[in-house]
Amino acid sequence: MFSTKRLGSLAAILGLTVAGTVVATGTASAASYNGGCGSGYSVIGSKDVGDGNTFITYNSSNGYNCVVTVSDTPGSSMYLDARLRIHRTDTVWKASEVDSGNFKYYAGPVYLKAVDTCIDYGGTANNASYIQVNYNVHCG
Repeated sequence: MFSTKRLGSLAAILGLTVAGTVVATGTASAASYNGGCGSGYSVIGSKDVGDGNTFITYNSSNGYNCVVTVSDTPGSSMYLDARLRIHRTDTVWKASEVDSGNFKYYAGPVYLKAVDTCIDYGGTANNASYIQVNYNVHCG
C-alpha cells in the first residue's frame, strides 16, 4: 500500500505549486484538493481536519467515491488519516477502509464503489487521537 506519493516526488510539489492548490492564510496554509484520486474524480465535499483537509470525491463514470487527506504543510512529515466506508452504525473501521500513518503530502487514496447508498468519510491531520467523520452523507 506504499507508493512514491509518500516520498514527495518533485512532480507532486510542482503540481501543487503550479495549480495554486496551497493557499496561504497568515503563517499557515489551507490544503486544497490535490488530484490524489486520479482523473475523473470531482470533489463533492470536504472537512477541515486540523492541519489539513479531507476531500471526498466521486467519479460518475464508474460509481466510485475516493477520499484523501491533504496536509496544510506539504513536505513536512505528520500523521495523516483518510477513511471511507458504506454507512454503518458501528464505530469500527476495517483496515481496508483507512489509510493512515506519517506522510509528507497526503493520506489515501481510499476507494469505494457506493452507488445508491450513503457513505461515511473522514480523517485527521497531525492528531492521531481525534478523527473527524461525516456520517451518512452523499447518498445516491
